[in-house]
Amino acid sequence: DDERGLRWFYSGDIGRFHPDGCLEIIDRKKDIVKLQHGEYVSLGKVEAALAMSPYVENIMIHADPFHSYCVALVVAAQNELERWALQQGLAYTDFADLCQKQEAVVEVLESLTKAAKQARLEKFETPAKVKLIPDPWTPESGLVTAALKLKREVIRKTFEDDLAQLYA
Repeated sequence: DDERGLRWFYSGDIGRFHPDGCLEIIDRKKDIVKLQHGEYVSLGKVEAALAMSPYVENIMIHADPFHSYCVALVVAAQNELERWALQQGLAYTDFADLCQKQEAVVEVLESLTKAAKQARLEKFETPAKVKLIPDPWTPESGLVTAALKLKREVIRKTFEDDLAQLYA
């Protein structure tokens, strides 16, 4: 109870008040990570901004508290990335192979950086490195819920080696 007699309910959400008194929920507390130099990264906010890139079908930002930058696992949008590769004359055997190509990784990273700038994200919120994932995340794969929300822990465990590689 506060001094005005209001009762607050602890939901684990992060919100902000608008000048008109409205409370907007902007993220979950557990989805906020503190980086090495004390900056806080709101994973959900960053993911929503970067999902604007045409190359992103799905994305999970990973912020390691022992580093000063975050990284991203990007489920690549197959049609967009293949169209780009065709325009570049980039040869590849299949979509998984295309996702391994350095040129494709650089193109997607540049697109994410552009989306981050448009959303006015801070430099530390913009992924420094990215891993392209060829296979979609579906409820059947266990990586997202039926409502298509990320199962962060499951994704982290599944792509543990890839995440370690991004910080190597």
